[in-house]
Amino acid sequence: MTQASSATEKRGAFTRFLDTVEWLGNLLPHPITLFALFAIAVVVLSGVASYFGLSAQDPRPGGELIEVVSLFNAEGLQRIVTGLVTNFTGFTPLGTVLVALLGVGIAERSGMLSAAMRGLVMNAHPRVVTVAVVFAGVISNTAAELGYVVLVPLAAMIFHSLGRHPLAGLAAAFSGVSAGYSANLLIGTVDPLLAGITTKAANLIDPEYYVGPEANWYFMMISTFLIAIMGTFVTEKIVEPKLGKYDPKEASINLNEQKIESLSAIEKKGLIGAGLSFLVLGALLALTIVPEWGILRNPETGEVAGSPFLKGIVAFIFITFAIPGYVYGRITKVMRTDRDVIDAMSESMSTMGMYIVLVFFAAQFVAFFGWTNFGSILAIKGATFLQEAGLTGPAVFILFILMCAFVNLMLGSASAQWAITAPIFVPMLMLIGYAPEVIQAAYRIGDSVTNIITPMMSYFGLILAVAVRYKKDTGIGTMIAMMLPYTIMFLIGWSALFFLWVFGLDMPVGINTPTYYNP
Repeated sequence: MTQASSATEKRGAFTRFLDTVEWLGNLLPHPITLFALFAIAVVVLSGVASYFGLSAQDPRPGGELIEVVSLFNAEGLQRIVTGLVTNFTGFTPLGTVLVALLGVGIAERSGMLSAAMRGLVMNAHPRVVTVAVVFAGVISNTAAELGYVVLVPLAAMIFHSLGRHPLAGLAAAFSGVSAGYSANLLIGTVDPLLAGITTKAANLIDPEYYVGPEANWYFMMISTFLIAIMGTFVTEKIVEPKLGKYDPKEASINLNEQKIESLSAIEKKGLIGAGLSFLVLGALLALTIVPEWGILRNPETGEVAGSPFLKGIVAFIFITFAIPGYVYGRITKVMRTDRDVIDAMSESMSTMGMYIVLVFFAAQFVAFFGWTNFGSILAIKGATFLQEAGLTGPAVFILFILMCAFVNLMLGSASAQWAITAPIFVPMLMLIGYAPEVIQAAYRIGDSVTNIITPMMSYFGLILAVAVRYKKDTGIGTMIAMMLPYTIMFLIGWSALFFLWVFGLDMPVGINTPTYYNP
């Protein structure tokens, strides 16, 4: 077999694999429908499992026999009917995400986040523009879709203006925004979202266990720089050379009409004002937590652990976005009255309709799963299997990360996937000795790295539409093939950092977070 025919065969096999992934993904219903079906399935299966006496012995000292509780009877129906509303309103991620997004909405509507992103990328020296684009992509996920809508098209335009291939700029930005989705310098909206789901899952084993939004901050902060370095390397050493020299004739638009708007004087002034207000807020916050007499320390122990600061960190996310955002809007005259601020928060909430509906059904599934004892029983049996197979060491996280990355190909929503998998894998890995915070950090790697190669990702179509502007024959296969090197590099490099950080250096993944679970 010649080298050319071998390469053709490999490309054919890869294309078939991608086609299979897309076909499987299309078979899945909408995530909301999926949660509704899962909730119904739990009710029915609980009746079947209870009839056949499914149970597991709690392995902890003094543990009792855990049996399935049927919801497929009169008592179960009564519990479902009376708990439907409280399941929804008591679902931890709901309130935390909505509160955080109120502040982000002000910062986004005022134009502060968009201006900061443009300033970071457009003012970068040509030699470091690639790393600036990837880095900006990573930190942009604090503001939800802003990176996809603003940064990805902007990066393509900047690369073209520098005489580089515009698709290389698009790929660099897309890799940071999407494949580096969980990494960030600051605690963002995804942190309380995932932490709330992890807490619910951990409570199946330990009803008092609490996972805060800061649980993965240290690891995700250092991951930001790793993603920026790896994304730059892949862009400049693999993707851009493969794309070759750009021919403007391949574009489907008139490239001469493209304009890159630099920051105006008023925007620069607004960013300075917003930055100063952020520093003042940071200093005031430090006074409440750094000194031993800090009023937001734990009133009983005097420590930061378990303090009102950590428990109420979502409130500080709201404040640190809302106040600088308002200052920026006030200086740039985008926000003149209280009504402008209210409109910004209202618009932010109006975009959350789909999420709120999803949370309603996800909350029912999680509650039903806990009521039936399915989570505890599956966790015990799964942990027993891992112990008998000798898979209790750190290597178990390799399989876990790979599984999450594969599932993400077909179920792109971070919250939807975690709401389904957390009630099983968090208790299971807790029973073999690992803390929920570490399990969540590993999940976030798998959930991020394959975002850029799955058509199931909600913004994939938007990115493809931007790519077609510069290369009119760009298809799904072309797009995925261009992004695949990032997925491979991020999966290997990010996982290696996880093992080095957690098990090699024995560093905590977040503020006062343990590596191992000790009941």
